Amino acid sequence: MPMKKPEIEEFFRRLSAALPAPETELKYINTYTLLVAVVLSAQATDVGVNKATEKLFKIADTPQKMLKLGEAGLTQHIKTIGLYRNKAKNVIALSHLLIERHGGAVPRDREALQALPGVGRKTANVVLNVAFGEPTIAVDTHIFRVSNRTGLAPGKDVLAVELKLEKAVPAAYRLHAHHWLILHGRYVCKARKPDCPACAVADLCQFKAKTTVA
Repeated sequence: MPMKKPEIEEFFRRLSAALPAPETELKYINTYTLLVAVVLSAQATDVGVNKATEKLFKIADTPQKMLKLGEAGLTQHIKTIGLYRNKAKNVIALSHLLIERHGGAVPRDREALQALPGVGRKTANVVLNVAFGEPTIAVDTHIFRVSNRTGLAPGKDVLAVELKLEKAVPAAYRLHAHHWLILHGRYVCKARKPDCPACAVADLCQFKAKTTVA
């Protein structure tokens, strides 16, 4: 059963109180490196991406520098990340297009972002939210799980959940909702064994198989 409006308001009030200014755990220098980091993070952990990009972003923090590095050079930096060959191709291709179409700048536009290689709706939403302060919600596996498990915004696929969240999340909390939900899913409402005893919103949650203290 979906959560009711007052419960949703309280849900986000508590998450907000616990962490007033949540941030992405991906490390980046500017909007371009954020875009690259998010593209690299598909089916990979933020920790793994941060390890790979620590040296990379020191030498390639613009599309022009990335093209100088080239696909082979980039591959050497990111080969510890899953699907690295494909990701290297995409990063080089999107760097070309940023120069060609946008003067080397990352566009503040969902359609323009999604037209870049390796950039889907989720990646575009992250960039719009983190770099440009747009109240977008990028639904990853954590947000999908939390939204369905708690009854916050149940949906059969990520787009359905995203659209429901856009309607359900109170305006005052929309800017940071994406990060609160990701962090909650990553550290508390975990896939295999949610840490219900440590959860600040357990009493609002509709999940029937709540865990208890051992």
